[in-house]
Amino acid sequence: MGLAETGLRAHLAYLLTEAEREVNRGLGEALAGEGVTVEQWRILRALSDGRGHSMSDLAEAVLMPHPTLTKAVDRLVDGALVYRRQDVVDRRRVAVYLSDLGRDLIARLDRRTAEHHTAVERAYGPQRTERLMRELDALVRCLSA
Repeated sequence: MGLAETGLRAHLAYLLTEAEREVNRGLGEALAGEGVTVEQWRILRALSDGRGHSMSDLAEAVLMPHPTLTKAVDRLVDGALVYRRQDVVDRRRVAVYLSDLGRDLIARLDRRTAEHHTAVERAYGPQRTERLMRELDALVRCLSA
């Protein structure tokens, strides 16, 4: 009997973590062809709105602790995929933006993530996948209210 069989699977937090691990494993494999991690993809995707975001706002949006985000953004800056720029209105604020190279990459990544989503739908069913996404969104909204 494995440790997970000792009652851990009866807990929502455990099942959510296990599901996240499996989904991210598949997504990581899909993104690996472009040399991007799941965390880097989340950053690039969040920046794809073109508005530029402070590190604090970005950390919240991509669900990463600030120190981890800083290291990941530094790597993306080194790869010329994103850049930092001081805000013209508030000189104390530094925003992160997606570069042209980053925009080209996110277009390719969008295709890979769409393929991954299709693979999840094939395995779990399109209606069940959509329902699960709606239910998880509702759960997050209820618990954060």
